[in-house]
Order: sequence, then structure tokens, then C-alpha cells
Amino acid sequence: MVGAGPAGAELARLLAQAAVSVTLVDRLPDLRRGAFSSAALPLAALAELGLPAELVASRWSQWQLLGPQGQWRQWRAATPLGAVLDFGELRQWLAQQAQAWGAQLLLGWSVQSTAERGGVLCTSLRGPAGARLELESDWVIDASGAARVLVGPLQAQAEPLVTGVGLEWLLAVDQPRWQSWRDRLSFVLGSRWVPQGYGWVFPMAPGQLKLGVCRLLDAGRPQPSLHQLQQGLLQLTGLRGAQVLDRHGGLIRSTIQRRESHGQGRLLGLGDAVSTANLLGGEGIRHAMASARVLAPLLLKSLGSDQSPLPAYRRGLREKLGWRWPISGRLARRTWLGLHSPKADQRLELLLSGLERCRAEELSALLFNYQFERYGPRLCSYLLGR
Repeated sequence: MVGAGPAGAELARLLAQAAVSVTLVDRLPDLRRGAFSSAALPLAALAELGLPAELVASRWSQWQLLGPQGQWRQWRAATPLGAVLDFGELRQWLAQQAQAWGAQLLLGWSVQSTAERGGVLCTSLRGPAGARLELESDWVIDASGAARVLVGPLQAQAEPLVTGVGLEWLLAVDQPRWQSWRDRLSFVLGSRWVPQGYGWVFPMAPGQLKLGVCRLLDAGRPQPSLHQLQQGLLQLTGLRGAQVLDRHGGLIRSTIQRRESHGQGRLLGLGDAVSTANLLGGEGIRHAMASARVLAPLLLKSLGSDQSPLPAYRRGLREKLGWRWPISGRLARRTWLGLHSPKADQRLELLLSGLERCRAEELSALLFNYQFERYGPRLCSYLLGR
């Protein structure tokens, strides 16, 4: 298993629980490092994924959006709608769970290549101080995310790869400032603030906030640096001068229709390597873990046989993500790549105005479950640029 993120570690845990011999490899020596994920989940996902309370940094009951015209809009529920996880602790917990069930955990090791020899897959690793190791296995799972280190880069196709780049800082703030952000997910939307992307402020433990920016890459247009956008967001939110406890960032890559290769033979891709990161809100944890839960029973059935799980895996993952998935991808591409002009800001402002009549629960259903039905005509007009 290459990559101890939510997808790889979850699959390792499920297989180890079924008494399968599993080796989980990650290039990081400490899974709490490089914890780039906003890690916001709807409350129901905590129970569905079986995640313990100690992974929850905060709970939220309100949406807060700053639109292109500088107006804050708020939607509040009477009870919590979701949680923000400590992503580093989530990865650590999943890996420890897998290890407790018997999985071998190799941290600080990078996968170099894999090849079939004598009926088994031989995977070459490079570790600390240049150490070398070769592992033999019946299956290899590439859960390395957008890097796709083993399944390989996406080939040119009719549907292009959409790539976003993000930067997030963990801030230490005084209690009055933390209180003003503590129970809500806050987003900053508009080309004045973050062209071709968005910014956010999420609450963590008392006295800590996450502040970040993400934008889609556009080779045909000059774009400001993420650091420049982050500085502007600090100024806009009144958080300039806060102590920065951690800086991290990364890429998010997905195709909208998810037609890329999911593997070949006994090498399979998992999680973000097969475009389970949703582009609309940059959300990936739930869907990455869902891909592991789809693949696990299929792999168990295939062990010791020549039956390939690949067709059933592709079909099962497509069904799990649902028919709304490509709609959310098109909406994301339309929203973020097109957000670079006053005209685009006007369209976004109209959409936000139309959402003011929603309840907070309905906005959560829209943004987490992609329930676009009740907004059909309005969203169709938005997608068509009207």
C-alpha cells in the first residue's frame, strides 16, 4: 500500500482486519507532518466512517460566506452540522489502527518502482540514509494521491485534468478573535480576494484557526502567488499579526468524469489517484475513504484467484460517488476557473443572493451531498454563464 493517507491507511486497516498481510508505506517519517487538508466533514460522516471523538478539533453549526461585493452572508443551524478534523491525527490514528490489526508500517520510505517477476510483484523502496528494500506481494495499491507514482501520470484525453493548488496556515490567535470564528465554516469568494479560487477560515482547537487559499491552475492567464493571496486574506479577515504555527500546501487534481485508468493487472489506484477529490469544495477525505471501502471486499474476493476486481471496482466507485458527482465537477470548473472578472463576480453574487433563502441544513446538503435538484434552473443558468 503506497501512501498512508485516508485512502491507503483505511484500506490497510480493512484488509488487516480480515487477516490479510499488508505493508503500508509512506514517504513521511511522521504522519502528522504536511497535514494539508481543510478536513471539514458533515456530522453524519463521523459515525459512518467510525471516527473517534479525539480526532475532532472543533464542531460547527454555521456557514459564513463573504461575496464579491464584500457582504458577509450567514446561515445558522440550531445544532452542530459538522466537524473539523485534525488531519494529521486522523492519518496517525488510521495507520495505528492498521498496525494494531497486524499491518506492517514503513515510514520515511519512498517507492521507486514495481514490476512483476516470477508471478509476484516486486516493489523497490528507498528509505532513510539511502537504505534500499524490495518487497514481494500479490497486489500493489497506489494511494499516493495526485502524484500517481506507480499507476503513472494521466494521459492526454478528451476530458482534461483540472488542477488546484492550495496553501494553508495554522494560526494561534487570542480568545476574542477565536470566538468570532469558532462555530462556523467561513469562505471568501470573489476575484477581488482570490481570483480563480477561494479562501477560508476554519476553527480548530480553542485559540487556533486554519486560514487558507486554493485556486485552479490556468496556463492561459497570469495568476498571483498563493503567498500574496494569503497575505491579502490575513488583512481582509483581521488576522494579520497572528502567530503561524504551521504552513503546509499541496495539489488537488481530478477529472470530472473520472475516466482515467484505475490500474492494470494487480496494480490498482486508490483515492485521489483515481480522482476522488471533489473540486467544488476541495473535499477529499470522505471520498478517499469511500474508495477504500469499495475496493476492500473486491480485493478480498480476488485474493488467491485470477479474477480481477478492476471492472467491479470502477463500477462500484462510480455508483458510490453518484450521478451528482460530474455535475459538481462542472459547477466547480465553471465557478473557479471562470472567476477572474467583474462579470464573473456578478454571476456569483446573484447565485449567493439566491441561496439566502436556504436554511443552513440545505446549504450543507448542497455543498456536501451535491443535492442540486431544488436549485436546478438557477444552477443551469449559472453553468451556462447567464
